[in-house]
Amino acid sequence: MTPSRTHRHVLRTGALACAAALLPALPASASAAPPAATRSDDRDCRPPAASFPETAALPTGSLPEGIAAGHGTTFYAGSRADGSVVRGDLRTGRSEPFAPGVPGRTAVGMTYDERTDRLWVAGGATGAVTAYDGTTGAELGRWLVPGSGFLNDVEVTRDAVYVTDSSVQRLVVVPLGRHGSLPGADGARTLDLTGDLVYGQGFNANGVRALRDGALVVTQSSTGDLFRVDPATGATDRIELSGRDLTAGDGLVLRGRTLYVVYGFATDSAAVVELARDGRSGRVVGEVDDPDLDRPTTGVLVADALWLVNGRFGLPPAEAATADYQVVRVDLPQR
Repeated sequence: MTPSRTHRHVLRTGALACAAALLPALPASASAAPPAATRSDDRDCRPPAASFPETAALPTGSLPEGIAAGHGTTFYAGSRADGSVVRGDLRTGRSEPFAPGVPGRTAVGMTYDERTDRLWVAGGATGAVTAYDGTTGAELGRWLVPGSGFLNDVEVTRDAVYVTDSSVQRLVVVPLGRHGSLPGADGARTLDLTGDLVYGQGFNANGVRALRDGALVVTQSSTGDLFRVDPATGATDRIELSGRDLTAGDGLVLRGRTLYVVYGFATDSAAVVELARDGRSGRVVGEVDDPDLDRPTTGVLVADALWLVNGRFGLPPAEAATADYQVVRVDLPQR
């Protein structure tokens, strides 16, 4: 942690108001249970980030990538080493085991669905998508999709769960039934991506988020392009962007029409994109960063801050397996 931090911000963005009571802090005892997901009427109603720690520690050697925001100040983070997941509190900076690791598994992108209290996790090269109970950590379902390349990031809508495959030009789709009911183990399907998005060498479709009009927005890491995806047909349209290049973009964080593109492979920052009202064009208006960042991968917005996972991809494999990892608070200036 840096004793005296100097932040560089190019974009000014609005602070989030907080009107709800704070969640209880994690117990100090290492053997205490992780914090339960607590009902909140407004996920944006959280204490100001200035009162939060600058970093939240993740398990040593966990090789983290994905993060999801739960109720209040709760967060979830996964491990590429064994697929385990921790749950923590950004207000205290502490975390505890949530879902155990399993040899051969990996956890990459993830998202939390407040409507059903489920955590969805993409399984990378395993070709699996896993759903966990957001309160207990119990595994609710696991869908193995033959022919998958690298399942990378996840988004949930009312009707389905969409997972990007960075190596095969398609999405994996887990349809949701009435009241979010889950399909059987063979219920996942694939949706071919057509149109402007064409796969090439390297990582392709990566981060994914749902726009307000129902379309998905996907980043192609190898080219830096953003695309709108029709979730019904798989048809893609390039989003016309002005401003700096977005090549090597990883996770996406969306709030309203502001899209944060995390540079997981190349820099220690996140680009800030302002999308047009129709979501078909936009401009890169700047970036946000922090001295504590080390090859960030994905992020979440909690209170008035962007929280990014340090993937530390620049470390040699042997060193990465025993390294320390953190979630880093990146403060966003108020309007």
